[in-house]
Amino acid sequence: MMTVNKQKTNKILLLFVLVILSASFGCRSTRTPARPLIGITSVYRTDYKSGTTSVNFAYVKAVAETGGTPLVLPTISEEEIMRRYVDQLDGLVLVGGADIPPSAYGQKPHETVKVMPNQRYNFDSKLISLWLAKGKPILGVCLGMQFTNVVSGGTLIQDIPSQVGTNIRHRGYHQVKIDPKSSLAKILGSDQAYVYSNHHQAVKDVGKNLKVIARSEDGVVEALERINGKFGLFVQWHPEATDNPDHRKAIYGALVQACAVRNKKSP
Repeated sequence: MMTVNKQKTNKILLLFVLVILSASFGCRSTRTPARPLIGITSVYRTDYKSGTTSVNFAYVKAVAETGGTPLVLPTISEEEIMRRYVDQLDGLVLVGGADIPPSAYGQKPHETVKVMPNQRYNFDSKLISLWLAKGKPILGVCLGMQFTNVVSGGTLIQDIPSQVGTNIRHRGYHQVKIDPKSSLAKILGSDQAYVYSNHHQAVKDVGKNLKVIARSEDGVVEALERINGKFGLFVQWHPEATDNPDHRKAIYGALVQACAVRNKKSP
């Protein structure tokens, strides 16, 4: 009986999500060009029997204030829903969170690793894979950059303090140097930035179709971009949490603008 009830619940949930998506997305082609719909991944926690999913409102605000329509994505396991996200959303923001299982990139866990719940790992890894294959605009923040790198075949430094050893504050504000020829340098109008970050892991081996475009003074990778000509920016810091509104708006605005340009080109 429990199995039957769970199946019914999943079907009802799937139907509900599809109805909401249809209502939100279905008739856009017949109207004045709408604000791009930007999906924002969420943090899944097991602190209640049914689990909870949430996102820091700073991500939502950053998307909204730069001309996007934010839509928070729960960690639904049904692939049909994930594919609907990929088909209907214009852009995607990958948010921060706990650590990726080191087994995902062929390593044993360091003692400092705090692994995310399987439900989030399974959802994000599948969604990122589908999204990259689709080629739509994407912005990865902190864990979002690391996750994209791992899904693309790369690896991570599991603990910067013990495996790198540095005086740089990777949990706080610090300076980063940016490749002057990169998309990020054009977006910010500078080859350096003062950023706010909050992480203990970092990109080690870079995954397929990604390129390092920024580092901190200790050599830690601070930003990646796609190298296949499609908008894909990944930063190790949190532009939505910075005290500099111009920095926040420049990065999130670049994602929204890339979505708007793509929509104009679409039939």
